[in-house]
Amino acid sequence: MPDEFRTADADEYRMDYRAPHKTLEPSQNEIAVVDRALHALKDAGILPHTHYDQTRFLAHRQAVRDLFEIPWTAITPRMQRLLYAVNAIVQPENMLAAGVFCGNTFISNAGAAVGPGACYQARESIGVEIRPDEAARAERNVRRIDPTGVARVVAADAVDVARQFPHPIQLLYLDADGGPEKGKGIYLDILEACLDRVPPGGLVLAHNSVNCAERLRRYLDFVRDKKNFRASLNIVFDPEGLEVSAR
Repeated sequence: MPDEFRTADADEYRMDYRAPHKTLEPSQNEIAVVDRALHALKDAGILPHTHYDQTRFLAHRQAVRDLFEIPWTAITPRMQRLLYAVNAIVQPENMLAAGVFCGNTFISNAGAAVGPGACYQARESIGVEIRPDEAARAERNVRRIDPTGVARVVAADAVDVARQFPHPIQLLYLDADGGPEKGKGIYLDILEACLDRVPPGGLVLAHNSVNCAERLRRYLDFVRDKKNFRASLNIVFDPEGLEVSAR
């Protein structure tokens, strides 16, 4: 069995994908669930600590609510908080996110480094979206929060960007879709294209580790193999899930 953190309500905690800002539970419940997940990641040796600035996170959440155009999203409020917190804790100098659609998943990661939620200064945060129209919308959204250009979205194939990325990647976020043939199985292609630049201590976050587990079987087998990653934990507090793996 994989290493797993699972809440009792993971299957019932569901959102309306077209109502991205709808409150699903009292804030203290959301904070407690995410705190428990962070502690599980720390206990697994994946995170160095569990502390993040909740006030800055709420400023980030409000900016996304006010400024982003989000036609739909599967990123639950719990997942939004977890992604922000992981980035705030690890503070990656370079972050690469594959498959960002309108930019909501991307800014959930990059928002720890740019905009009103920023708690550190990154070198580069790159989001990749293969559909040019969605990449353009994502870039417009991000520019409303980050005028600096540290975080930006490009229209490209994530495998190509990963292969050509010239710097160490301290955090890689995977949410791409390889189409009918590969689907979420494209995660492994993206990871293998840049694995040599994920340094010791670097993290790889893979969304949809639960609802797309069958398509992700080869990817999950790879990151759970101790020859490839020293630790990997499946966070299951919503129907999608997030596999967090540490080099």
